[in-house]
Amino acid sequence: MKELFDLTGKVALVTGGTHGIGLAIGLVLGKAGARVCVNDIQDEKLQTCRESFKKEGLEIYTLKFNVTDEKDVDKGISQIEKNVGSIDILVNNAGIIKRIPILEMAVADYKQVIDVDLVAPLIVSKRVVPKMIEKRNGKIINMCSMMSVYGRNTVSAYASAKGGLKLLTQNMTCEWAKYNIQINGIGPGYIATSQTAPIRENGHPFNDLVMTRTPAGRWGEPEDVANAALFLASKASDFVNGHILYVDGGILANFGYVKGENDI
Repeated sequence: MKELFDLTGKVALVTGGTHGIGLAIGLVLGKAGARVCVNDIQDEKLQTCRESFKKEGLEIYTLKFNVTDEKDVDKGISQIEKNVGSIDILVNNAGIIKRIPILEMAVADYKQVIDVDLVAPLIVSKRVVPKMIEKRNGKIINMCSMMSVYGRNTVSAYASAKGGLKLLTQNMTCEWAKYNIQINGIGPGYIATSQTAPIRENGHPFNDLVMTRTPAGRWGEPEDVANAALFLASKASDFVNGHILYVDGGILANFGYVKGENDI
């Protein structure tokens, strides 16, 4: 059974994986034996990431490139191929969100979110997948969202991008699955990270929403998402393709759930 999740010798790239869910994914893949590479556009975040891996006794290869720039991506991937090896596992994790009502959102802001959250996974995947096709082996994991399937106030650009990423994942599958490449997505629910800390305080309306509407009765942890990524990166998922795995404590299964009212 251990062999199913053994990533020894595999090269994994986690874009934007310097903190939060991305960092947790990188650490789990590293503990499973993968040689992990992480990119970002900020030196400070890359340094913090290196320190996190060092604390776990893991090696990491970090580099700086912009996932929305085709030339920069080509340069970065070439560095990885030269210094680490061709990429076996790609986690398109880099993303941004802008919480702005539609009537107040500048088109430039909308386009920026689309570029980072939807266009960048296409750019990076197109650069990485030819080597996977040559080897007839590879894993691509796109970080989707619960907003791949529904909307919320003030996140029109993010939801548009994540909805598109779900369909891009399925279209990648239609074209690349025949080369023994598995392309899947992960849709995290509400996860306890530093970014969500201010809204996770007791009494905060959004914390109350999450706690009452999530059947599991808790916020998710980054490790919950990372464990799902390990499955999708491993041999255990070799016949799983074009699937979006929602790691959400059941909130999408019953969004109308209110703790106490539906418990029997």
